[in-house]
Amino acid sequence: MLASSFTDYLKSMHSTIAPQVYCLILYSKEADKFYVGHTCDEMTSRLQKHNSNHKGFTGRSKDWVVVYSEIYSNKSEAYARERKVKKWKSRVKIEGLVRGG
Repeated sequence: MLASSFTDYLKSMHSTIAPQVYCLILYSKEADKFYVGHTCDEMTSRLQKHNSNHKGFTGRSKDWVVVYSEIYSNKSEAYARERKVKKWKSRVKIEGLVRGG
């Protein structure tokens, strides 16, 4: 009975914790490029995917690092922020955001 109560407690705690969704900016020194995206994955595992051998934009370099991130409680907010930053189409504005400006 105690195990069942504990399991129920864990389930209730998990449902009250808001999921973390990230809007992030990666930078590759090798390519001298920024990448703007969002993810529901843990940052470390997502970064490993970007640095793996794949055909996407980030697959061209293997030295991507997270230089900036924001946390959102849902995917739609993180995606909206990603789109807003991408619409800037300005390296200078992205560099300013990364620097904290």
